[in-house]
Amino acid sequence: MLDIAEGLSRWFEEGREFAVATVVAVSGSAPRGPGAALAVDGEGTAIGSVSGGCVEGAVYDLCVRALQDGRTVRERFGYDDEDAFAVGLTCGGVIDVLVTPVRADSSVFRAGVSAADRGEAAALVRVARGPAELLGRALLVRPDGSYGGSLGGEPGLDRTAAEEARAMLDTGRTGTVDIAQDGSHCPGGLTLFVESRVPPPRMIVFGAVDFATALVRAGKFLGYHVTVCDARPVFATRVRFPEADDLVVDWPHRYLRRTTTDARTVLCVLTHDAKFDVPLLEAALRLPVAFVGAMGSRRTHQDRDRRLREVGVTEQELARLHSPIGLDLGARTPEETALSITAEIVAARRGGTGVPLTGSDTSIHHDVDGRKAGDSGSRAAA
Repeated sequence: MLDIAEGLSRWFEEGREFAVATVVAVSGSAPRGPGAALAVDGEGTAIGSVSGGCVEGAVYDLCVRALQDGRTVRERFGYDDEDAFAVGLTCGGVIDVLVTPVRADSSVFRAGVSAADRGEAAALVRVARGPAELLGRALLVRPDGSYGGSLGGEPGLDRTAAEEARAMLDTGRTGTVDIAQDGSHCPGGLTLFVESRVPPPRMIVFGAVDFATALVRAGKFLGYHVTVCDARPVFATRVRFPEADDLVVDWPHRYLRRTTTDARTVLCVLTHDAKFDVPLLEAALRLPVAFVGAMGSRRTHQDRDRRLREVGVTEQELARLHSPIGLDLGARTPEETALSITAEIVAARRGGTGVPLTGSDTSIHHDVDGRKAGDSGSRAAA
């Protein structure tokens, strides 16, 4: 439901009651993923979407029924070979939808929607499979691990659910986790749906060069909030970077010291000019960011490495630098280079090796802790 937070926030302000249908699981091909939502209020007004059209009518009816009887239900919609155009997903996929009636005075749901509408990080946890009396119960978890509301059940359930949700919130993941009703990680019991809402991660591109134009587009495609920074106003212009979220005219190291970064921030240094990138990298390599990469030839890298050592950058700090930036794709054009750079960023984020899957025995899906995505326990169905 955080997918449609802006609309639901208005409904809460207006005192409307509504029912919300949320996609909690997807298998095969489906138009939208977990977290997609459709809501219907008491007057029959609908906002959002769960499938792009093919099951909207049936889900709408479920919402109307939930408003009438006050019951939370979980329904599955899938492809039927015998009647492909009946209620179902003719694209061949299967989706599970959780339909929950929401009262206007529901403090947990209201707080979650308000946080998402303000762009704050929060995770909403709901019981998606389990005893009927627990279905739809909710818990709101903050980035610091604090939480409000309750899932009911045994005393340890809320605490364990909050720990799982906080781990997923750290990486902005939405999906399910299975735990026992007593809060242990034994199989069976309950399926919790964790819906994370976090501001988009930042990508800061230093150097308003031709390669930066393509990298901005690639960064936006991957969901980053992209900033371009350059000390030269003639290059850092909206005409050259129409898709950038922010354009900053300032010395790169000075801007980096005054802007906000976090553990998801990606820094791409494309200046390959010592007067810009040495002071910039000296600051960048001491920040707890996700990725620091710098463009340049191998000779440029060697010179940069020497200069960084001279200003006191340690071996441990230098080990964090991805230079020359990008994977070896044989890239030449700005677009190919942007693909090379973003491929390395994804590999670093997901724990990938960057080697071809053909002929290798590496896992196709990785997670940063080294386990396959979906192995067990706290792994989410992303």
